[in-house]
Amino acid sequence: MSISHIRHELSQLETHLRKEIGALAEINQVSLEAETSSLCEIIEVLTKAGLCDHPLFSKLTKLDAAICQLDIGVYGLCSDCESEIESERLTLDPIEQRCANCAEQYEHEHRQELRLTH
Repeated sequence: MSISHIRHELSQLETHLRKEIGALAEINQVSLEAETSSLCEIIEVLTKAGLCDHPLFSKLTKLDAAICQLDIGVYGLCSDCESEIESERLTLDPIEQRCANCAEQYEHEHRQELRLTH
């Protein structure tokens, strides 16, 4: 996949995500200009509004990370082990941050954390 193709996919995802976040902000009565604010500003506003546990927040932070990774030339590398993320995973989800092995380990650990805290 070329860098321009990846940028295009991320841009389309960002446009869609901004619309969803705008609706989320409106529902939660959060003052946010989702269409014009930077991703960092949106993340900050959602954090202050206590919406960090919302699935859209997770997508937003993963999108921001993917764009930064693309800009510095490390897009497609696992955030945990730094090996290449399988192309199939990136095709399914261009904002994926982990290879299959690390994703499995992360999910296992996260399930353990949930059991211990509930």
